[in-house]
Amino acid sequence: MNKFVEMQLFVTVVDAGSMSEAARRLGTTKSVVSERLQQLERRLGIALLVRGRKMGITDPGQIFYTHCVRILAQVCEAEDAVLDAQASMRGQLRVAAPMAASVRYLGPMLARFAARYPDLRMEIDLNDRYVNMHDENYDVAIRMGNLQDSTLVAWPITVNRHLVCASPAYLAARGIPLDPADLSGHDGLLYGNREPQGTWQLMVNGKLESFRIRNRLCTDSGHQLLEATKAGLGLAILPTFLAADAIAARELQIVLPACSPPGGVVSAIYRQSHRASPKLRTLVHFLAEQIGDPPVWEQPIRAELDAIGS
Repeated sequence: MNKFVEMQLFVTVVDAGSMSEAARRLGTTKSVVSERLQQLERRLGIALLVRGRKMGITDPGQIFYTHCVRILAQVCEAEDAVLDAQASMRGQLRVAAPMAASVRYLGPMLARFAARYPDLRMEIDLNDRYVNMHDENYDVAIRMGNLQDSTLVAWPITVNRHLVCASPAYLAARGIPLDPADLSGHDGLLYGNREPQGTWQLMVNGKLESFRIRNRLCTDSGHQLLEATKAGLGLAILPTFLAADAIAARELQIVLPACSPPGGVVSAIYRQSHRASPKLRTLVHFLAEQIGDPPVWEQPIRAELDAIGS
């Protein structure tokens, strides 16, 4: 007899007040209840009940009973929570996620989530722009960056690191910038959603400073930015979820490692007016488990990041 069944039996006996009534409630015989209770007492090495004309409970039995009641209640709560969540995983869930992080990572994760909950109808919008949660009526948006809208709630999942990168061919032809002040003499590849004016912000000696870089190319596509950097068109600030594989393959190098760009947090964003539903909570917990912290996409360059203290 396992410990959980033993606890159920003991609590039933105490609540019933007699072996006979406990047997009736459990659908068995008085002799079976008595024998199993004796087995429990032998295993614990202590008497839990006082047997006589009127059954009583010993002091150790009272302590054991209190803990058993609490544990059994927690098990019931856990089962109810699972059943409630499963029952709530129906209907529609509208999700917005960045295209740049979805092709390699978020897309497969969201597909696995949808497969796990076949009664859930998912609408997934993959786009690198910042969506309007209010006007476009999304349930949740996965966002790479810091939250600025006070009417939204951010549920952090993991860190979002950025690195200054360039191809070995570009650095061989133009030289490696050793100081942020050197950036003014280099070609910059700009992400239009973040740096349309050609100004980069870097951490220098613990302070955030701005630097101008020549605008060689500007795009609102993370993947286009990555491909342009690999093609040797210039320097770019890339998130690790885009750059890690190329760095590991020696297609890109980390530049100015001591002056990392500010990153932020990978978060699930939802409206304050919409309390986190079971569907949303289940999705966020699933993504957090799948992504990890540090995130799975940084595994190929973990040694490089540790070396620069990132």
